[in-house]
Amino acid sequence: MFLILTIILFAAVALLLVRLLMLRRELGRMTEQLYCYNERATGKKIDVALFDQKLEALAGQINRQSNLLVQSEVHRIRVEQEFRQAVANISHDIRTPLTSIFGYIQLLEAESITPEEKLEYVAIVKNRTRRLQALLNDFFELSVIESLDYPLQTEKLGMTVLLSEILVGFYDSFNERNITPEIRLPEENVSVYADESAVRRVVENLLVNTVKHTTGHVEISFKRQQETADLTIVNDAKELAGSDVNLIFDRFYTADRTRSSQASGLGLSIAKSLMNKMDGTLTAELDGEKLMMTCRWKLGDLAT
Repeated sequence: MFLILTIILFAAVALLLVRLLMLRRELGRMTEQLYCYNERATGKKIDVALFDQKLEALAGQINRQSNLLVQSEVHRIRVEQEFRQAVANISHDIRTPLTSIFGYIQLLEAESITPEEKLEYVAIVKNRTRRLQALLNDFFELSVIESLDYPLQTEKLGMTVLLSEILVGFYDSFNERNITPEIRLPEENVSVYADESAVRRVVENLLVNTVKHTTGHVEISFKRQQETADLTIVNDAKELAGSDVNLIFDRFYTADRTRSSQASGLGLSIAKSLMNKMDGTLTAELDGEKLMMTCRWKLGDLAT
């Protein structure tokens, strides 16, 4: 009996040693795979040849971490590219009016200038200066909005009344641009959970963008959905045909690559950042030559 127990004990120890040797070899194989992956010698992730739940779980977590690192690197590269593009764009937008201002100042210094020309040049300089001021103010505002400690006072907000008030303020702008708005608002005052000043800024930026880039028929509607309240603005956008419509929310993006517009290119980016801060969404879709931008806020009666 003792002999049998001894044999069984030795067999168990032998099996344990074999198992440990197999685990050791598999760990060495996994280490070699990870080394090759880290050295960019292969794009193949770690696989486990030995059936062992713990090893498979370890390999799965290592592969997950590798994916997260890849995603982080892609994000870092994209942010760097956006930053370089933003610097290039703001440098262009600042340099252009500055060059113009300097040129007109030189003209103002000429002895042969007439009083009428002097008034004209001074008006141009003031206009270019205001453009610079607006650009720098928008740039500062965007940097503040995107900071982690940007304050928002979210509360139950009556949107139907607020939207009516904002739209009335754009009556003259619509007429000047020959825009015929088709406005559809609900009869009841639909409430959302949001910050009033932020909502005003978002809606005004969207309407300013519409006024600057379109004429004719514009559809503006506000609807209560199951869990959200949606503001939708639809207008012609021939200049965006065939382009990536999501780029319009990028800093300084303009469809006109010559960047001759007076716009800073920050209005829609500011609007999207504010919507994100309010846990809402701002999206854009292109249907042929029609641009549809939609803001979605959480309903006030669903807020916790």
